[in-house]
Amino acid sequence: MEPTEDPSEYYDYEESANSTMCDFTEWTPSYSVIPVLYMLIFILGLSGNGVVIFTVWRAQGKRRATDIYIGNLALADLTFVVTLPLWAVYTAMEYHWPFGTALCKISSYVVLLNMYASVFCLTCMSFDRYLAIVHSLSSTQLRTRGHIRGSLIAIWLLSCLLAAPTLLFRATKFDFETNRTSCAMDFSFVMATKKQENVWVAGLSISSTAFGFLLPFLAMMVCYCFIGCTVTRHFNTLRKEDQRKKRLLKIITTLVVVFAACWIPFHLVKTADALSYLDLFPVTCDFLRFLLLVHPYSTCLAYINSCLNPFLYAFFDLRFRSQCLCLLNLKKLMHASPPSSLSSQKTEAQSLATKV
Repeated sequence: MEPTEDPSEYYDYEESANSTMCDFTEWTPSYSVIPVLYMLIFILGLSGNGVVIFTVWRAQGKRRATDIYIGNLALADLTFVVTLPLWAVYTAMEYHWPFGTALCKISSYVVLLNMYASVFCLTCMSFDRYLAIVHSLSSTQLRTRGHIRGSLIAIWLLSCLLAAPTLLFRATKFDFETNRTSCAMDFSFVMATKKQENVWVAGLSISSTAFGFLLPFLAMMVCYCFIGCTVTRHFNTLRKEDQRKKRLLKIITTLVVVFAACWIPFHLVKTADALSYLDLFPVTCDFLRFLLLVHPYSTCLAYINSCLNPFLYAFFDLRFRSQCLCLLNLKKLMHASPPSSLSSQKTEAQSLATKV
């Protein structure tokens, strides 16, 4: 089950092994709530990630390695949220796609591209912290701008490659009975039988969960296990440099935890659905109704992650918050303060942005 498509179209089990016939006539998705949530994510994600990209771009001489990954994470989120108005209209029109095949393919592709690029950026950020803390003396040559640039190229190329099946198999299909055009995966031109199609649906679903969540998340957990041991042994004195490392580690850990919390429900639902295609999961009417009920909301929760990150930076990262205040000149709006006070505050913010 791919995100942002009508889940009900997947549950025609007339040809299934147990010939289960389920009545879904009482199931009615939320054609009003979900579009509103999509538009709210669009507004918050567009403004928040735009500020992050602007802040990272302007602070060229003071960028940390983490800042570069954060900028690319924001770019992935920004690219994705731009497509949300299309999906909001699609859902509000009861899963009718009026935008043509090209936008169907591109918008669906961007959804998966964002998922892969986001988790790969978080994995690289976690690995960078692992090198900086566990191998702080011997990892200097591995954490150069050139290596970071190479890892970013690898992230985007791998993300583009893993999301490519969406460009190939996504298509629009007109249903004469409902008078609606859907935007969904279509394997008809390469599959001969229903069983083969089920294998492809399940295979792509499980592989996207494995490469887009499970394996990167396990890699992050391994990094944090080593980091936790090192922090426990060596950071008890809390020297100034150690405080900075722990503060930055807290930010990245928070990003990873929030990403996992937002995406785990979606991947659980998608994996359960994929296993049912392979007859490895008990297919009952109650189970299918449950998938139909939770799928739109688990998808929406996953999308919320794209607008949360900027607020996490602002809340946890003093340096990022100070840079935003300086670059956006927010403190100049405080007309009630004397000029000398404003100048002092600006100098203090700039100093903090440099040192934190």
